[in-house]
Amino acid sequence: MTLLERIKDSAKQHNKHIVLPEGEEPRTLEAANIILGENLAQISLIGNPDKIRDEAKNKGFDNVLTKANIINPLNHEKKNAYADLMVEIRKSKGLTNREALELIENPLFLAVLMIKAGDADGEVAGAMNATGNVLRPAFQYVKTAPGISVVSGAFIMLLKDKQFGEDGIMVFADCAVHPNPTAKELAEIAVATGKTTRAIAGFEPKIAMLSFSTKGSASHIMVDKVVEATKIAQEMAPDMQIEGELQADAAIIEAIGQKKAPGSAIAGKANVLVFPTLETGNIAYKLVQRMANAEAIGPVLQGMAAPINDLSRGCSVSDIVNLVAITANQAARM
Repeated sequence: MTLLERIKDSAKQHNKHIVLPEGEEPRTLEAANIILGENLAQISLIGNPDKIRDEAKNKGFDNVLTKANIINPLNHEKKNAYADLMVEIRKSKGLTNREALELIENPLFLAVLMIKAGDADGEVAGAMNATGNVLRPAFQYVKTAPGISVVSGAFIMLLKDKQFGEDGIMVFADCAVHPNPTAKELAEIAVATGKTTRAIAGFEPKIAMLSFSTKGSASHIMVDKVVEATKIAQEMAPDMQIEGELQADAAIIEAIGQKKAPGSAIAGKANVLVFPTLETGNIAYKLVQRMANAEAIGPVLQGMAAPINDLSRGCSVSDIVNLVAITANQAARM
């Protein structure tokens, strides 16, 4: 069974409720039909009910017609309750009830309020909205998880060469969100990535905090940041295997790891790579994806108090299906 098959199988068992705020978007609608047909999750679609039902009928999306929860953002039974919740959360910012009633008509705001109110377990969006528009309501109302101040993006890398990571599976972070994290933020990213690894990849993380130095081989302020981040991460998550600072080859090649960091339990055996900056993480995952012909699943957003994931606007139907299954797995572990 492949990793994606395991993820989908787990999603079926948990039966989480995922809200899709771009309910009228054609790829999203098709993906919802597949998700409901495979019983990967319960689905709420936000949009004009007549448009959604007409399109579903025209395309033969019977699962949408019979199984989906379709919500009109302009008129639904919980509109006032959600608006009251918005005002309570943002009262220090001066949000009025009138403003809240207008905002709650925006599907991206409605989706996160459903999650905040406990009426949904997670959200997937971004097929027709920019990342900033997807994340802004999430930051304002769902917020970050306890003890975490930064949101980051992890990629699950499926490599053809099975000698690396966990039978060819590795997790890279942060490759999508935070340009230059502080030592504390980098530690939080490491711990969040360890949790993502457990929830989605299904194995125990062996986390390497990467640098251009291994165990003091170089001296620089950027190395100091990784050393400090490693100590903080180890204190934050004593149940996780976290080590640094390690160069990339020392982290993934056992012979090199044992030479540069003798006696290390992580060196040469890492299955999670935490990069010191966004540029290094983003460059690395794209090089591995293209030059090693690896499959990159993600980005999986981590650090939020509830799973909210952002799609590329160029995403495929299968991308949406897979990300919903991943989101369901995240929700099950929270």
